[in-house]
Amino acid sequence: MESMTSAYRSILESVGEDVSRDGLRDTPERAAKAMEFLTRGYHQTLEEVVNGAIFESDSDEMVIVRDIELYSLCEHHLLPFIGKCHVAYLPRGKVIGLSKVARIVDMYARRLQIQESLTKQIATAVLEVTGGIGVGVIIESQHMCMMMRGVQKQNSSMTTSAMLGRFRSDINTRNEFLSLVRD
Repeated sequence: MESMTSAYRSILESVGEDVSRDGLRDTPERAAKAMEFLTRGYHQTLEEVVNGAIFESDSDEMVIVRDIELYSLCEHHLLPFIGKCHVAYLPRGKVIGLSKVARIVDMYARRLQIQESLTKQIATAVLEVTGGIGVGVIIESQHMCMMMRGVQKQNSSMTTSAMLGRFRSDINTRNEFLSLVRD
């Protein structure tokens, strides 16, 4: 924490700020604590996040968790991207606790990321813990690195998907998922 606080102090001084002024006096430490929180996914494991919440089930129908909000930091500019994630899987004798799907999303989102990798990491993790027949993940988000700087396109958004197992090999399964997550 101390080295991160010092780094933020240096950044503020580099942009021309006086870190001894009232409004900034505690900012380096607050920023360090915020960064620690925003990247807490580095200190979590899939096993810890799932915490044994895998349950026997005879369900073999698609399970979908829609509109899981996510907040991540672009690894290129350290600016936020914010959006929603839809996760679906086809169980094979086991289902995962509902909140654990959102926790998996958060664990990977709370790391420096690009959206394409985040999408694949979530899909791979859900497939690993459920042992399902297939997994589909779609992420829709807005990237502050594109909105606040560079091309400054306020209405732009990015959509990525990862389809594993039957979601990749069976067009009907994929289409069912896509039709169920459309607004």
